[in-house]
Amino acid sequence: MPVHSPYADRLGRIPIERREVDVRGGRTAYWVYGPPEESSNEGQPTTVIAVHGFRGEHHGLEPVLAFLPELRVIAPDLPGFGESAPLPGRTHDLDEYAQWLREFAAAAAPGAVILGHSFGSIVASAAVAGGLETPRLILINPIGAPALEGPKGVLTKLAVLYYGLGAKLPPAIGTALLRNGLIVRGMSIAMAKTRDPALRRFIHDQHDTYFSDFADRDVLRDAFVASVSHDVRAFAPRIEAPTLLIAAQQDDITPIEAERHLATLFPDAELVEIADVGHLIHYETPAEAAGAIRRFLRVPVERGR
Repeated sequence: MPVHSPYADRLGRIPIERREVDVRGGRTAYWVYGPPEESSNEGQPTTVIAVHGFRGEHHGLEPVLAFLPELRVIAPDLPGFGESAPLPGRTHDLDEYAQWLREFAAAAAPGAVILGHSFGSIVASAAVAGGLETPRLILINPIGAPALEGPKGVLTKLAVLYYGLGAKLPPAIGTALLRNGLIVRGMSIAMAKTRDPALRRFIHDQHDTYFSDFADRDVLRDAFVASVSHDVRAFAPRIEAPTLLIAAQQDDITPIEAERHLATLFPDAELVEIADVGHLIHYETPAEAAGAIRRFLRVPVERGR
């Protein structure tokens, strides 16, 4: 039985167009949300490139985009996830993802605002620190401390064993383990903080539907290693663009104290804290995240929305 999205009505009023582009030898699929580039009567609409997190794909950020109809948002699937092909002959490590983002931005939307969620916050920060030009940077649930040292570091270490086992078992068995529905549901339950049963059903359905949409276990292993081996702290001092951090006060991956410290490492950063939510700001409190983004970008609310 289909699970209704609480954000479907808002999202349904936003134009969406699927496109593709060749980047680093692989075909990247991406979606354009919002007004066309040439349609604004008061100048061009603000364009944002939105980078999703580990094991996700572009659908994960749609609840936030549903509250930002004024923006033109370009949301790619990371290489090897969703509808984007893996990058042939390459290791999908952080250096490769950062270079991919620099080249994707140059092809799809030069000079766009860059937004990253979770693992996407690491990719976005690495890309900007490495030379990707952007007027502003937005990080939602930024990874501001080593994942192995967070409040649930033990669970992260179990995840390391899980992904390692998935990579070492025979291909069919390893892939089946990595796509196991019970394990995916366990991950979803561990991350969700809301007590709203309808919202919890939606979150679990999103993870059931998209969390296993990866090309193969090698890509998944590479991306996982990248996600737990790096964090935003290493790149923050080299990012000159004004930066917005949207952090959760109950995040089990990066404690709020670490997020407060992370904000001090940027030359120019603003921290917005959201209470009563964990690592799923994009699902549980998208309106609050969108409000912070709108204020940061100085975008007025569109009438009738």
